[in-house]
Amino acid sequence: MKKRFASVLLATTLAATMLTGCSGGSDKGQASGKTKVSVWAMGDEGKRLPEMVEAFEKENENIDIEVQAIPWDQAHDKLLTAVASGKGPDVVQMGTSWMPEFADAGVLADLNEYVEKYPNLNPDNFYEGALQSTKYEDKMVGVPWYIETRVLYYRKDLAKTAGYEQAPKNWNEFLDLSKKLAARGDNLYGIDMNLKDQFFATTYAWQNGWKFDEKSPKFNTKEFKETIEYLKQFYDQDLTPKQNDMDIVQAFKEGILPMFISGPWMIKPLEDANLGVEWGVATLPGNKTNTSFMGGSNLVLFDSSKNKDAAVEFISYMVDEKNQMKWLEISDTLPSTKVAWENDVLANDEIMKVFGEQLKDANSTPMLKEWESIAQELNATLEKIFVGGEDINKALGDLDKKVESLMK
Repeated sequence: MKKRFASVLLATTLAATMLTGCSGGSDKGQASGKTKVSVWAMGDEGKRLPEMVEAFEKENENIDIEVQAIPWDQAHDKLLTAVASGKGPDVVQMGTSWMPEFADAGVLADLNEYVEKYPNLNPDNFYEGALQSTKYEDKMVGVPWYIETRVLYYRKDLAKTAGYEQAPKNWNEFLDLSKKLAARGDNLYGIDMNLKDQFFATTYAWQNGWKFDEKSPKFNTKEFKETIEYLKQFYDQDLTPKQNDMDIVQAFKEGILPMFISGPWMIKPLEDANLGVEWGVATLPGNKTNTSFMGGSNLVLFDSSKNKDAAVEFISYMVDEKNQMKWLEISDTLPSTKVAWENDVLANDEIMKVFGEQLKDANSTPMLKEWESIAQELNATLEKIFVGGEDINKALGDLDKKVESLMK
């Protein structure tokens, strides 16, 4: 409800912004003669970004970067207020799931016109999955800053005892290994499937050839139904918990949940836990493809900015290969540029190179402002099917009606 209200607020306040003629961004032409660029960054990134800014300002003595660190739970509302007042920042770190809403509102500048002058912005530098969240109509409304994707975490030792020297490669092997791991005893499972993840089912559906039509999304299709029928086996046969409040690190260590799908943020907790077991990561077991989800954050330029050239200079700096690697050291977030993944630091790391391989086949958030509402309806439908036992055809048919209503 909050997000839906926020979307309405954003749409209705834009007209007021335009009528008042207010302009965003920092004031130019200070006594120092430097151009001041305001940057909003969220969460830990906002706290760590000043280290990058210091190096940037040494190379660009005519530009001052002012970073405002904003907690993620306050960021969306602050962005709405900035849009309404017309006094927003020049550059914003924007999560990929928020891109459709603000792009649709017309507040993000088109960066296509800067590509020739700033080659670091060239779309060819980035993974296609990351670019999906920056394309709106014929515009490039952002640049991928850092990215993440989901891979399979698994207990190598337990997989070996079940007859798998390597991770499962396809759906059949994935289901088979899950059955064998769950057969070890009572209250033991094959895998943890997270029903709360808005891309849980769509990831598998992508692997089965399902295409998301942003003009008319449909879930009651052959490819999507086949996907749900496949996933339902994991719940019907108790290969995954229907409800799960277990600590994933501890459950993984104890072998209760010997497989789960997650992103790079799980690496450090597992390493810090000193599990004392053999574990690893692998690209997702696939069907027609092994597509995963790609998330992360983009850097966007507010169209109201009075300092666009200096702001784009900073964006270009942040996606330069050497600075992407420096940011990796500072933040532990994965670089968005393909060339950065050729660096030995990533290419020779046994865990990181798996993520690099998975990035080659990963899809991003649909550029549809209604997506988060649709995802909530989808998750509720999945729970009805997997936990409540509702008929798949009926449940997906009802879902399509709700999606059609949301689209209207």
